[in-house]
Amino acid sequence: MAKLIDGWEVVIGLEIHTQLNTQSKIFSGSSVAFGAEPNTQASLVDLAMPGVLPVLNREVVDKAIRLGLGIDAKIDRASVFARKNYFYPDSPKGYQISQMDNPIVGLGHIDIFLEDGTQKRIGVTRAHLEEDAGKSLHEEFEGMTGIDLNRAGTPLLEIVSEPDMRSTEEAVAYVRAMHTLVRWLGISDGNMAEGSFRCDCNISLRRPGDEFGTRCELKNINSFRFIEKAIDVEIERQMDILESGGKIVQETRLFDPNKMETRSMRSKEEANDYRYFPDPDLLPVHISEQQILDIQADMPELPQARRERFINAYALTEYDARVLTLSRDMADFFEAVVVAAGGEKHAKIAANWVMGEFSGALNKANLDITHSPISAAQLGGMVARIVDNTISGKIAKQVFAYLWESPTQTADQIIAEKGLKQETDTGAIEAIIKDVLAANEKMVEEYKSGKEKAFNGLVGQVMKASRGKANPAQVNQLMKQLLD
Repeated sequence: MAKLIDGWEVVIGLEIHTQLNTQSKIFSGSSVAFGAEPNTQASLVDLAMPGVLPVLNREVVDKAIRLGLGIDAKIDRASVFARKNYFYPDSPKGYQISQMDNPIVGLGHIDIFLEDGTQKRIGVTRAHLEEDAGKSLHEEFEGMTGIDLNRAGTPLLEIVSEPDMRSTEEAVAYVRAMHTLVRWLGISDGNMAEGSFRCDCNISLRRPGDEFGTRCELKNINSFRFIEKAIDVEIERQMDILESGGKIVQETRLFDPNKMETRSMRSKEEANDYRYFPDPDLLPVHISEQQILDIQADMPELPQARRERFINAYALTEYDARVLTLSRDMADFFEAVVVAAGGEKHAKIAANWVMGEFSGALNKANLDITHSPISAAQLGGMVARIVDNTISGKIAKQVFAYLWESPTQTADQIIAEKGLKQETDTGAIEAIIKDVLAANEKMVEEYKSGKEKAFNGLVGQVMKASRGKANPAQVNQLMKQLLD
């Protein structure tokens, strides 16, 4: 049953623009490298100068097919490029080469997971290829706008969802799932700060059971947090209008995160406003069965399949499996740690370290996992020493800290050099316990009078006396024997 807000049902559909990570543009050989000086990566083709012709980059088609296979979509064997006519100052052609009829990727779907563990399938209407426009720069020129055409012609895959989302949480979960997928498949770096992955949000309200309401589109939002905020703000705006007896006007709006409001940008165009027609300079695209089979053979294990394998093969919880498959790099790293730790029977402790101390250190250092100073082999080697009781979990934190600062060393080398090996000799531990009991007669009496906290205090004294090296399980066992 749909969640309602003050009796209104929210209907959300999303259009995700993901920049494909090719070396050159979709119809020219110009570089797509980010950060170049303005207008240094725009060729005559990108500028649509007379006498030049676009040539389709085959790699762009391959990456679109890869996405289609990843969402179990229909791959159209024959498709055409069209001209979408409109004027923007940062679009030098006066039109955009895009796809209208027969996009390469047709109906598909992706599954999302919500905080309460609910799983929901979201339909994907289509994913079509198109070229990006340039970029207008407003801040750097007082009273004027600068135009940088480096981005013009950059290959985009526009992924259009069905209007299947009924809450902000579902919308953000869908965007996160798609963001994970395009990076997992290796078709985009998904860098939202650089504009490689951005989202248009279509939002409307209706009473349960009614026809869809009039939608408004929030344009070019490039962070998960802003997507969440923008949708919430727009829902509230539309609700205020409808409940006061007004009508929603179909339009494109911009989200202002500073003022926490959406504002009108232009009336929403329909497809016929763009006067689509087949681009006369580009031949139809024909995709062979062999091309699809070749790409399919190179596909990685998909996130959902890997989650299920982690649960079944490693006996992980669904939550652990979801966290460890938030990125392909994280999933690969975890599995390498398991191997180095001695195999699948140690997967749970490996998962705890990857999700806990290791991920925490990466976040603190603001590092991506691909730039971790600690390798999976090193972390797995440390986990192996916890498993075989060479070190305790507490000592392992010290070993980890040394590894982080000395990434050329192994856990075994650090344990030996720093004298961190756990004390497991029963006689040595018993001697320490006896000394602690003799020095803490009051705590011993408190324990014998029924105060359990006193026992923990005595254990703490033993661990302190052993400089953390005594095996905690042995300390507890021997302490009880001696006290009782």
